Amino acid sequence: MKRFIVLPLFLMAFLLSFSQRPSGRGQERITISGTVFDKDTGQPLEYATLVLQSVRRPEMVTGGISDPDGKFSVETMPGQYNVRVEYLSYKTFELQAQTYRSSTDLGRIELEIDAQMLEDVVVVGERTTVELRLDKKVYNVGQDLTVRGGSVTDVLDNVPSVTVDIEGNISLRGNESVRILINGKPSALSGLSPQALQQLPADAIERVEVITNPSARYDAEGTAGILNIILKQSKTAGVNGSVNVFAGYPDNYGTAVSLNLRRDKFNIFTTTTYRYRDAPGNALFEQENFDENRNTVSFQDEIRDYQRQNNSFNTNIGFEYFISETSSITNSLVIRNSDGENTVDIDFFNFDAARNPTIRRNRFTLEGETDENVQYSVNYKKTFEKEGHEFTMDYQYSKGNEIENSIIEEIILGEDVILPTEQTINDETQVNQLVQFDYILPFGKENQSQFEMGYRGTFNNFNTDFDFGVLEDGVLDRNPDFSNELNYKEYVNAAYVQLGTKMDKFSVLSGLRMEASDIGIELVETGQVDDKDYVNWFPSLFLGYEFSEEEQLTISYSRRLRRPRTRFINPFPSRSSNTNLFQGNPDLDPTFTNAFDLGYLKRWDKVTFTTSGYYNRSTGVFQFITQETGDFVEIDNPDDPGNPVLVPVQVRTPINLATDSRYGMEFTTTYTPKRDWRLTLNLNLFQQQLRGDYTYTNFQNEVITQNFDADNFTWFSRFSAKIPLPGAIDFQSNLFYRGPNKDAQNLNKGILSTNLAFSKDVIKDKATLSFNVSDLFNSRKRRTETNTNTVSTYSEFQWRERQFTLSFLYRFNQQQNQRQRNGRGGQEEDYEFEGT
Repeated sequence: MKRFIVLPLFLMAFLLSFSQRPSGRGQERITISGTVFDKDTGQPLEYATLVLQSVRRPEMVTGGISDPDGKFSVETMPGQYNVRVEYLSYKTFELQAQTYRSSTDLGRIELEIDAQMLEDVVVVGERTTVELRLDKKVYNVGQDLTVRGGSVTDVLDNVPSVTVDIEGNISLRGNESVRILINGKPSALSGLSPQALQQLPADAIERVEVITNPSARYDAEGTAGILNIILKQSKTAGVNGSVNVFAGYPDNYGTAVSLNLRRDKFNIFTTTTYRYRDAPGNALFEQENFDENRNTVSFQDEIRDYQRQNNSFNTNIGFEYFISETSSITNSLVIRNSDGENTVDIDFFNFDAARNPTIRRNRFTLEGETDENVQYSVNYKKTFEKEGHEFTMDYQYSKGNEIENSIIEEIILGEDVILPTEQTINDETQVNQLVQFDYILPFGKENQSQFEMGYRGTFNNFNTDFDFGVLEDGVLDRNPDFSNELNYKEYVNAAYVQLGTKMDKFSVLSGLRMEASDIGIELVETGQVDDKDYVNWFPSLFLGYEFSEEEQLTISYSRRLRRPRTRFINPFPSRSSNTNLFQGNPDLDPTFTNAFDLGYLKRWDKVTFTTSGYYNRSTGVFQFITQETGDFVEIDNPDDPGNPVLVPVQVRTPINLATDSRYGMEFTTTYTPKRDWRLTLNLNLFQQQLRGDYTYTNFQNEVITQNFDADNFTWFSRFSAKIPLPGAIDFQSNLFYRGPNKDAQNLNKGILSTNLAFSKDVIKDKATLSFNVSDLFNSRKRRTETNTNTVSTYSEFQWRERQFTLSFLYRFNQQQNQRQRNGRGGQEEDYEFEGT
């Protein structure tokens, strides 16, 4: 691995040295200052907001707030800005297209009261907004009451185009092949499992970038696209922050503390979270078994009860140091620890062909789980004289370890026959390193064009040591047929170039990305070794036309891939049930996708409408297939000792099976009849065509070819309503429905779920008290019908039951309206994270 890292680190050191040399007329930051007063009383206004928006790049916004004397002072780069000074229930002071080349004092700014606003006071930054950019959509999260006391996954589940299934798996437009980034990069917070994201509190999120068709600057990983979660970081001088305490039923309580200290030369920030959660769930399997002539031979019903208790601690500490007016370095450390105890209690009911009961048994799994992660990141940023001209370097190291130790006991009820106790030990370790460089150079008239280039190296090592056997007198008798050790490495060196320009109302962005992959697979005990090396090219093209500031059109193309991850490659079977197994496949190859997207955005006074038409063509798609293994669980029948009950064992595993053509339309409409109302409707419809055949030799040494062709039309819709109630109480309700969908073996029925929330500001608007209910009708269940040649199964699965949560959020040194305004757009250029 060293040979992959030494050269990039040497290059980083060289460029860091070069970038700190004098560059002629190095660009110096300037200061915009002023004082804000009430026009009628002459009193200074504390917490008034100064907003500076770049004219050339409107998405780049910085700003600050006034002190108790009404004074503000904000550092920025020289350039042309739109200036706004805002204060709740006052008319906004505005200056358009102001050019500032040196420090400027705006003098005395007098704001007058807006009488209409006084009648209907509203928090400006409260509304969720959408921005359509050339290569992504940006959703500014706003105040989503239904996720107070929740986590990142709760927020994502309310973002248009995104769904989070009952197990916490995240999908974009119905496709689970989505890449999750935090602040533009992979993170320990996305961890070894989807549950890792639940460590991060919802209140920490600034915005979510939905990148359905990423450009060449981004990782090629994720055939569905990328979700980039941008976290809040205060730019306000002094000490400020918030404390959030929450509790709920089933048992769910914790606290989240966010702090920020900013001075002239440095900025220190941290978010620390503790959470305890008891997440009960349940499942049902009704299985009918056939012979080769499809005659029924037996039945088995399987009823599962899950109890998952978990303690988790997460802290993120960052230190930003301003080396000079044009360069800064940021160090951050993430530590995440969790431990828990999970139980799976399964009752099996077996019947003969006439549905007469034969035996009943109980299988109980007690699993202890510990999960430890640490991540260190360092970022260097250098800006040059020309606005937008910058160079960034990043290094990131993370290590995670997850241990699951399960004891499985089984008893035949009625006769009190105790079967051998089983034990599984699953020890997973992941070490990841990232090296990245990005360079951006604007050029041409008024810097309307831009050249970009960059490099990213990711070096990931994944080890799983799995032991399975029978416990005898407290000693594990290891079963070598099910035990092994997997070493999986994935080294990817990537480079990209990208060129974009804007000509009047027309924009174009084109790029090319190269990724050289080195994949290594080793099963230690069986001696199986496989190496895969391949170089792939990923072009992208984006065209945009801006009819006006309120109406935009984009069309784009990109090539993507999906590499297998963790549970897909882990070859060791689950053992909670000994008749329905899940097993990964370490020999999976990547899936490749050609993606096309057409987007449209239109804004009216009270309505925002966005729509997209898309088409994706994928090859080598991972498809989960269910097969009979040829093994049978043999259970002694006390009523007929000479004829034991035989239950066939099924295994569900992914393979590179099919080609997938997916095309669809999505629509999102937001209606604000009043400034404190918001109604949002999202609808996504798509047609999926899977084509593939799978040939294998079954346990009877017969060559079997299965056809997995499937045509599937499905849709999902989300409706959200936020309205005020008497007593200055806010109310919000979210309704989600996912339509039925199917493939060659499975038919999944529709799912309907509802969340609602109430919220009220207290303690002179310095705090907020919220109550929310997740899955109000307890209806969020996956219901599936699965058919193979000899087994037909109906199943229901509910990962988490209905949840009630009460949350109290207290803010210090930041007014409630100020916090929301900053959340809408008070970020400097380094929060764009346009790198790979």
